[in-house]
Amino acid sequence: MIDPDTLRARAGNNAGLTWQSAEAAKLARAMTEYQKKLTVSGHLARLTESRPGSGSWTLYVDDTPQSRVETGHPDLLGFDYIRRIGYAIDAARPAGEPITALHLGGGALTLPRYIHATRPRSRQQVIELEPGLIDLVRTHIPLPRGANIRIRYGDAREVLGKLPPGLTGAVDLAIVDIFSGARTPAHVTSTEFYAAVAAKLAMSGILTVNVADGAGLAFARSQVATLGSLFPHVAFACDTALLKARRFGNVVVYASAQDLPFAHLPRLLASGHSPAKLVAGDEARAFAASAPVVTDATAIPSPPPARNIFITRPTRPARVTTGDGGRG
Repeated sequence: MIDPDTLRARAGNNAGLTWQSAEAAKLARAMTEYQKKLTVSGHLARLTESRPGSGSWTLYVDDTPQSRVETGHPDLLGFDYIRRIGYAIDAARPAGEPITALHLGGGALTLPRYIHATRPRSRQQVIELEPGLIDLVRTHIPLPRGANIRIRYGDAREVLGKLPPGLTGAVDLAIVDIFSGARTPAHVTSTEFYAAVAAKLAMSGILTVNVADGAGLAFARSQVATLGSLFPHVAFACDTALLKARRFGNVVVYASAQDLPFAHLPRLLASGHSPAKLVAGDEARAFAASAPVVTDATAIPSPPPARNIFITRPTRPARVTTGDGGRG
């Protein structure tokens, strides 16, 4: 997809534009965008509709793409890493069964919408640091009516300790997707933090963590090691190119007290837009063998990406289909 600014420049400097490219430039100029300065972090949030009236929205925070929402089709997930979290959502329980979900990090509320669409009557709690971000999102892409989604504001770690007692040991799926701009803050990467999240999980509950890292994957290795110190079953999904330490990207880590119900997942990952691999068992343990377990005393933020890493746009949305009914 050509950047709208590029289309504008071409429209102004090339009198020989074809009718089609002129129409594309006109469309780019009409693209809907809303902005808001976030009061807690000072970051700039932008909510952009790809085509007027399309219902396809992308949230950027300081030019880092954070979330994508298809308002007419909330079961479509646009980013590869979000689809990989979606696989865990689908596997958590038999298809269509309601779940109790805890989201640490709200973004554009893409995954709460997905759970509501695919698992009606689910109970969901969202913890988000920035009230202004949720206000921006809900103003322009409101949540569906009847969605049982409770949003709580504040630092994820602090609010986690204030959740209703009834959630302790009751959460089927916890999703940690916390970023300040393009980096995950240090205090939500430690053993102490993950232990607090683990206390909310049901016995068969799954913890899913979005980890951003670059060449060498040192940060991702430490996160896998840290989760492995708390959970007997840990796996992760990763682009094959990233696994070979060629570039910056997302590693989605899964952890549970019980076997992860992912027999179908290698096939789904291999057939995706960006081929990926599920690393589990002995291979996952070997991946993290030399990495330190992170504590509050040693925690550091995730590494910053290169400034030009987010030039490309999200891939075409795809429905997440698992091919089986998930956990029984």
